[in-house]
Amino acid sequence: MSMLTAWSPDSWRSKEAAQAVSYADPAALEAAVAKLRSLPPLVTSWEVERLKAQIAEAQEGKRFVLQGGDCAEMLTDCQPSTISSKLKILLQMSLVLVHGTTKPVVRLGRFAGQYAKPRSKRMETRTTALGEEVSLPSYFGDLVNRAPFTPEARTADPRLLIEAYEHAAMTLNFIRSLSAGGFADLHHPEQWDLSFM
Repeated sequence: MSMLTAWSPDSWRSKEAAQAVSYADPAALEAAVAKLRSLPPLVTSWEVERLKAQIAEAQEGKRFVLQGGDCAEMLTDCQPSTISSKLKILLQMSLVLVHGTTKPVVRLGRFAGQYAKPRSKRMETRTTALGEEVSLPSYFGDLVNRAPFTPEARTADPRLLIEAYEHAAMTLNFIRSLSAGGFADLHHPEQWDLSFM
């Protein structure tokens, strides 16, 4: 039998973190976390409540949920062409679903903050051209470290937490601007530029 526990913003701290990242400088990590606490939320409480209501309607069979996006984003994906291409694909899929199911579609973009990658192993080992084995921390995504297989790139950097927040905020801002400007209007798909496909 499972027991429900009370949730709070810090309740995660009491849980075991199987994918925990080790930071060499705990003070720098705490400074980054403190900075994040002081920044505005990426989404508003009313956006969360609206999504919860739409998902509840989907559970009742009144809506269809579509989730799409990358397994993990890179910070370099924060470009207008990349963002709009991902949004276009999500919109095109939702248009097919709207016509096929005759139900409203709740579109969940798996972007604007998907910068971490779970790993089964903390370390990655490669063999050099000289036949020597080199082990470095695994690449956990741009939220934590960098992809190049070098000691500098693979060191967990808490400053990336702030950089990822900034990129997520820019991506969300661009998506909201596109949506407010009619980009996501399913009533006018003839205006979508499909040249990227």
